[in-house]
Amino acid sequence: MNKSVESVHREDGKVPRVVSSFNEKELEHGKHEETTETKEVSNETEKTDVTFPDGGLRAWLVVLGVFLTQFATFGYTNAYGVYNDFYVREYLVNTSTSSQISWIGSVQLFLVLSVGLISGRGFDSGYFYHLMIAGAALFVFSLFMISVTQAEKYYQLFLAQGLGLGISVGIMYIPALGIVSHYFQKRRALALGIATSGSAFGGAIHPIMLNAWFHGRLGFHAGVKASAGLTGGLLIIAILLMKPRYPPNAKKAGSTLKLVRHFLGDLPYVIIILGTAFVLAGLYYPIFFVQLNAIKNGISSGLAFYMIAILNGASVVGRVAPNMLVYRFGAFNVIIPCVFVASVLVFCTLAVTTASGTIIFAVLYGFFSGAYIGLLAPMIASVAESDSEIGARLGVCFTFTGLGGLIVPTPLIDLPPRPSDAIAAEGWLGEIFEFNICP
Repeated sequence: MNKSVESVHREDGKVPRVVSSFNEKELEHGKHEETTETKEVSNETEKTDVTFPDGGLRAWLVVLGVFLTQFATFGYTNAYGVYNDFYVREYLVNTSTSSQISWIGSVQLFLVLSVGLISGRGFDSGYFYHLMIAGAALFVFSLFMISVTQAEKYYQLFLAQGLGLGISVGIMYIPALGIVSHYFQKRRALALGIATSGSAFGGAIHPIMLNAWFHGRLGFHAGVKASAGLTGGLLIIAILLMKPRYPPNAKKAGSTLKLVRHFLGDLPYVIIILGTAFVLAGLYYPIFFVQLNAIKNGISSGLAFYMIAILNGASVVGRVAPNMLVYRFGAFNVIIPCVFVASVLVFCTLAVTTASGTIIFAVLYGFFSGAYIGLLAPMIASVAESDSEIGARLGVCFTFTGLGGLIVPTPLIDLPPRPSDAIAAEGWLGEIFEFNICP
């Protein structure tokens, strides 16, 4: 029709500028409407993608699955104090010093956190089940390898426990925490607190079982095999309960290096990384050595064997109760006082020489150190620009934080001639490091 109008005007000798201009405007208007509609559809899709159930059977089953994962993995590493005591006093007593043995726990802790750089990106890319199944298989395999080690063979334990367990727990740690953010937003801090309390609960149960098995009828090798079967079964149940809510999205994952550069340009996030690295350098010393120090202070072995369990039992409460305050006061305003009290308690170890004092210390330190661990993930998530990068931010932060795990009293244990001096040296480091959490 436009062509016929054009030809008529040309016969009259007129240029069809008005018609042409009208058609261009109409076309532009059509494009504008189409673009607006596309944007509206994409915004609606985005809103649909970021809705959170914040409850319901499926969501709480996921939390239960994460709880079991934390119980079987990180909870098991929290029981390293039992292994450390057994290695120092019996298994490696003739060939390795306490400082050398503590490297097993330090490297294990470093890898648990630092492998998150890879597992966090893999989780964001949609490889949740791949990571969880691979990590669970390596975890059980490493435990069976520990069960066939020989006494006085330090390298065997370092490879199986320091490297094997550390890498396997690190593969599962970030994905297990990150999946909670798929289901919770308003109640995310509470859900994460309940989920992470599994590691504290495991840290209370595993020491009791391991001490009974190592020093009872089963012995060390059979006891480790029994724990491998228990944790393997729990991990199978946990994987069946957990289901990521978002589909795999490898395209949005992008380059890890570019993402790290982007995160490191965020000043509050960088300060959080520095603070958590310093805190971790002093946080785990009492957890790793409370049982050994209790025995050195003359407390009966029957009671000392329960110190780690008591500490981690109090940590269960610490990982849930303070998280309920996050909604009102914010994650940072809750975590800073908890870290301050934990750092003061490190100094209190100088005066703890009795059974009652050791129990009180274990309860208080377990609560406040547990509060820090439970609040760490919500604190990091609060500075994320979108929920899709929470896994990556956790991974990058824990990678650098893991360096603090290598400082855990490894070089300090054999330097001072007396246990009290070792505790004093650690107390100084713990105080210096643990005051650096405020962003």
